[in-house]
Amino acid sequence: MSFTRTPHAGPNFHFKPYNVGRWLIWGFFALALLVAPVIWTSGLAQTMLTQIGIAIIACLAYNILLGQGGMLSFGHSAYSGLGSFLAIHSLNLASSGSWNIPVSLVPLTGGLAGLGFAILLGYVSTKKAGTPFAMITLGIGELIWSMSLMLPEFSGGEGGVSGNRVFGKAVMGITFGPQIQVYYLVAIYCFICTALMFALTRTPLGRMLNAVRDNPERVEFIGYDTHSVRYMAFMLSGLFSGIAGGLAALNFEMVTAEVVGAARSGAYLLFTFLGGATFFFGPILGAILMVVALVLFSELTKAWLLYLGLIFLFMVMYAPGGLASLIMMNLRVAAFGKLRRLWASYLALAGTALTMLAGGGALVEMIYHTQLNEALGPELQFIGVTLNSQGIDAWFGASFLLLVGIGLFEVARRQFSFEWDETQEEIEKEIKRRELL
Repeated sequence: MSFTRTPHAGPNFHFKPYNVGRWLIWGFFALALLVAPVIWTSGLAQTMLTQIGIAIIACLAYNILLGQGGMLSFGHSAYSGLGSFLAIHSLNLASSGSWNIPVSLVPLTGGLAGLGFAILLGYVSTKKAGTPFAMITLGIGELIWSMSLMLPEFSGGEGGVSGNRVFGKAVMGITFGPQIQVYYLVAIYCFICTALMFALTRTPLGRMLNAVRDNPERVEFIGYDTHSVRYMAFMLSGLFSGIAGGLAALNFEMVTAEVVGAARSGAYLLFTFLGGATFFFGPILGAILMVVALVLFSELTKAWLLYLGLIFLFMVMYAPGGLASLIMMNLRVAAFGKLRRLWASYLALAGTALTMLAGGGALVEMIYHTQLNEALGPELQFIGVTLNSQGIDAWFGASFLLLVGIGLFEVARRQFSFEWDETQEEIEKEIKRRELL
């Protein structure tokens, strides 16, 4: 609301209308967090939902640097991991009676730890941008990982540090023993942290962070210190990363040196990119993909990392904006009523892509079976079909499917590209026509 007074009139009040769509989206997000464990009631599903909530906070925190600030970090797991270590030590102090803190506030100690280390290490890290920043974060991440093994009193060595989240008297029947209670605690933190990080994008700091990402020289010309902007963003990212690490420590009741390793940092980078770093909800999609890949996909095949790498290459080549950009582009087409004309091309792309994946997947699985599971015999199961890794017909059939799929996919892709460009031209003409009106 703004207040103005004119010389010849009384006071004028101007009320900014509510953004109904935004309220609906946030309401749907809260509802999804609330009812998800009611729909998926198995123990595995509740464990995955809990990990998804933690991953959403971690990926959104990482995206403060990558998507909003244009800072590529190769060692950001250091701050979520150190938050996990401080949280598990706080949990052990609380369970032993040395520290009077409820279990529900233990993740905040992880957040304070992440913030503290971000204050300590972020000033040096954010002195530079671009490639130097990436190399500095990589070096700091590797330094912290190696130190975690050199200080077993703090990190527990290779065995890690374990804890027990169930202690003291139950409050309103809540002991945090059942997984469902841990999930709802994570869901509350997830909603609050997501809302706070979204609010950050609407603040002057968030807008200035975008400006530093897009044109740091111009920001310097108008009198702002780009280092200070990057440093403040780094501290906030460390805070939320630490909260995610504290929640992870509470969920697993164990923290090892893996949580500060390069693989964890790489996972944040990879899945934030796949979800779409340029959109706020992109890292949320990436977090869901991360848990599904690490928990489910890794159990289905030993070659899951190879598939993940191929998916990443495919996204870089054809959809560098991630899944979020694909969704937004198609929503734009649908808003102009032109999505129906692309359905046939989408079906052709899907069918040819599945053919290509079936052939390529069969080849990969037979190679892996031959190299790793030869003692189990020549036969293996792939999407419900029995393949003989020693038979020529299986290799020939898989190769034929792969080559035919690649050829048909390229034909379908070219046709789709032509129709897509034509649709975009029509949309641009319609936009100009509306502007003239």
